[in-house]
Amino acid sequence: MFNPKRDEDESNFWISYADLMAGLLFVFILLIGAIVSKSIILKSDLSKKEQRLITVEKDLKVKGDGLKSLNLVLEEKMRLIQNLDRNLTTNGQKLLEQEQKLLLNDEEIRRLNALLLEANTQRDKLNGEIVIVQNLLGQSKIEKLQSQKELDEYRGKVVILSNQLTENNKTVELKDAEMLRLMQALDEKETDYNKILQSLQEQKAQIKNLTGIKVKVIAALKKALGENITIDPKSGSLQFASNILFEKGSVELKEEAKGKLREVFEEYMETLMSDVEIRTHLENIVIEGHTDSDGGYLYNLDLSQRRAYEVMNYLLTLDFAQKNDIKPLMAASGRAFMDAIVVDGVEDKDASRRIEIKFRLKNEDAMHEIEKVLDAE
Repeated sequence: MFNPKRDEDESNFWISYADLMAGLLFVFILLIGAIVSKSIILKSDLSKKEQRLITVEKDLKVKGDGLKSLNLVLEEKMRLIQNLDRNLTTNGQKLLEQEQKLLLNDEEIRRLNALLLEANTQRDKLNGEIVIVQNLLGQSKIEKLQSQKELDEYRGKVVILSNQLTENNKTVELKDAEMLRLMQALDEKETDYNKILQSLQEQKAQIKNLTGIKVKVIAALKKALGENITIDPKSGSLQFASNILFEKGSVELKEEAKGKLREVFEEYMETLMSDVEIRTHLENIVIEGHTDSDGGYLYNLDLSQRRAYEVMNYLLTLDFAQKNDIKPLMAASGRAFMDAIVVDGVEDKDASRRIEIKFRLKNEDAMHEIEKVLDAE
């Protein structure tokens, strides 16, 4: 009734089927786990990248705002200079116009004086003729009877001459009134001229104040640094002999020179940064390298440039530089022997080999040119 072999085959089939399904289920679970793990890893990476993008975007926004602020400040300074130029040009044109009007008024006055002189001459002539007529009237009655016709003619002439004299007097009175009016106008023009001149003097004083900021900076440096640190009286720059900072032909800063360089630089910068007005006009701090004329130009240019960079790099590592954020102000430049020191026509090679630290003010070149124009006037 029962087939044992068949039951055994079916049992083996179902066992194999169960094993197969268990294996597929295990593979499926592993696949799901791998997908979930990969998803978690990708999500974590995406989150990190998103955070980095947000950080970069914030940095770009801050730098963009800073750049806009700098552009606004620069545009304001340029507008100030343009307004000054326009005011100077406008006032100059007004002065020329006033001078031309004054010349015309002088010519009119001379013409009126000539007319007045002519009228006075005619009046004197008429007075002489009247005297002659009066003398004729003093003749005897016989002569009067004989000369009655002539007398009537003379009387007619006298009436005509009197009328002419009256008209000439009226003309003279009109000319006098006109001359008075012109004199009043001349006084008014002179007052306007004095006002314009005063305005120009005030504007010149304002520009002198702007161009004198460098003198103020140098005076402040001299007062603050005293006798211990020598600065150039014209440019206000610090000067270090190259043999103090570097070995001959070397671009590596001496260790023993770093302490003195740091001390002097910090006092110099503290003076510039502590004054609000000076700091407002401060554009940058330039480190310049200079050599003597020994050797080729390109060699000396490279040497001076590398030494200037070496000094700047050291100064930027100081705590003072990082605390006061002076990095945006710093610049380095090699000048080779283009600015060699010459005494009595002979190059002083020891003095020519040097490092200079100097400040530069905003719009310094433009202010210098305006000052030269004002001094020339």
